[in-house]
Amino acid sequence: MIDAVIVDAIRTPIGRRRGRLAAVHPIDLLAGVLRQIIERNHLNPELVDDVIVGCVDQVGEQAVNIGRNAWLSAGLPESVPAVTIDRQCGSSLQAVHFAAQGVLAGSYDIAIAAGVESMSRVPMMSTVQVQGFPVTEALRRRYPLDKYNRQFFDQALGAELIAKQWNLTRQDLDQFGLESHRRAHNAQEAGLFARELVPVPLPDGTEILRDEGIRPDTTLEKMRSLPPAFPDLEVITAGNASQISDGASATLVMRRDLAEQLGLRPRARFVSFAQVGVDPITMLTGPIPATRKVLDRCGLSIDQIDLFEVNEAFASVVLAWQQEMDVAWDKVNVNGGAIALGHPLGATGTRIMATLLNALEQKQGHYGLVAICEGGGMANATVIERL
Repeated sequence: MIDAVIVDAIRTPIGRRRGRLAAVHPIDLLAGVLRQIIERNHLNPELVDDVIVGCVDQVGEQAVNIGRNAWLSAGLPESVPAVTIDRQCGSSLQAVHFAAQGVLAGSYDIAIAAGVESMSRVPMMSTVQVQGFPVTEALRRRYPLDKYNRQFFDQALGAELIAKQWNLTRQDLDQFGLESHRRAHNAQEAGLFARELVPVPLPDGTEILRDEGIRPDTTLEKMRSLPPAFPDLEVITAGNASQISDGASATLVMRRDLAEQLGLRPRARFVSFAQVGVDPITMLTGPIPATRKVLDRCGLSIDQIDLFEVNEAFASVVLAWQQEMDVAWDKVNVNGGAIALGHPLGATGTRIMATLLNALEQKQGHYGLVAICEGGGMANATVIERL
């Protein structure tokens, strides 16, 4: 029986919008990560069967298969192909699924799953043009977008509706945001991100090796002072939502027996995968059924999972998930999440995988679970086992 394993998982520091990483072309951002995951594992790059990259706004500098362009830009062999995929915020987690599933199916021996998004240089929703807007009359008849004064499915609206459905107050959301910054700051100061982070050289000759979005000096009072993100919202603000960010990340996946033959140490194995769809108006409830489905697939109970990473697209997403799952907070996003660290859309899935893998090793945990909500009303989830 083939085991698909993670040999390594790395990421760049996450840059604030218009921060230091804004000076780096997204192809170069991803190229650096791909080169470093090859070099630090002393892997012959010609052995890689495929490179699968998540990226959401595939336009401009991120257009025309950024995965392939980054691989070539890194000076890596032309013989290795690459593909770029879009499952919205879960794009690079889906890349991980495809990589691991290819190994399990016997189609791949080695694959790299990666992700990138430069939201400073390619703004969110850049792929939506005035001509050819991606909503049909059939969609409008099926879903009451006009009722909410929206042209398209809106994540902030979904987060607001979730807060109301689960009776979450503005204070609940702000308190969660504050805790995300506290945990991320503590992890940063304790060096808990050191193994997953790789430096990014900047055009001015310096390099960046620390996440830029963490705000150790924020307070609940500062959170409370922020206005709603949009005029027709009440509780969703910039302080309890994920940050617009820049970053790249990658996970090296291969057959367990081959890793051992190459002298590489498998750090975790893939146990289970799941994808779900939910109502695209509320949109962000997907981690709840995705968690249940991924556990059902592998026969584990929620109590057997040592650590969870539920993407902090908005505080209400994780708070609603926690109410439904009844998981202790000391198991969830233990080193903070996207509210503090940032959410470079296409890079988030493999970023979270790197963070979860390192946290499992640091805490000597056994099983870890990732769940990510996605635009359009979807989610994916993964269970890994530390080796």
